[in-house]
Amino acid sequence: MQTFTPVIAIHVAAALAAIAIGPVALWARKGATQRPRLHRAAGYAWVTLMVATAVSAIFITGGGGPRWGSFGLIHLLIPITLGMLALSFVYLARRNITGHRAVMQRIYFGACVVAGAFTLLPGRLLGHSLWSQLGLL
Repeated sequence: MQTFTPVIAIHVAAALAAIAIGPVALWARKGATQRPRLHRAAGYAWVTLMVATAVSAIFITGGGGPRWGSFGLIHLLIPITLGMLALSFVYLARRNITGHRAVMQRIYFGACVVAGAFTLLPGRLLGHSLWSQLGLL
């Protein structure tokens, strides 16, 4: 089992903050009352946190499963996340708001919700810690 290193602490802090801020950015552009300044501020903060999460993941090694050097399958999310973030800004530059919205919603769901759920599996560092503390392991 891995230990909780400073890189993992940065990764977890950025990911948890992104999970919290993401809905604010998404919500600020929904409904009858839109809040463009809040959307932009929360959006830029969320993108910064997602970049920090993805870049810090490069330096996290270990874990089970198939490996390519020090990288596992979960590391495939790094270029996917960074690429989709870049694509969302391409859509913005082209004034394709529908494309931008769809990409950002997919990144939030895939990188925050789905990847976050996999993090809580019992065999992973955070999952093992959480379930042990709750007395379920």
